[in-house]
Amino acid sequence: MIPIKLTKEERAEIVKDVQAFFEEERSETIGDLAAEHILDFMMKAIGPYVYNKALSDARGLINERVNQIEDDLYALEKPTRHKR
Repeated sequence: MIPIKLTKEERAEIVKDVQAFFEEERSETIGDLAAEHILDFMMKAIGPYVYNKALSDARGLINERVNQIEDDLYALEKPTRHKR
């Protein structure tokens, strides 16, 4: 699996979210470095599961759309005199 790359801005936003979570849920103040370590751990621990779920959801959506296109194509068929 290709590692998930976050922009500097995305990382900074998530780090702030992690810090806010710890403050709100655990009444703990953590610094940027600790929040970044937690982010890195969570990306490694749950990232592949989230990535695979997203692929599965996309695959299901694409299959659904392909089936709809197939139905639409059958609906466009013109009747012929001799059906096989």
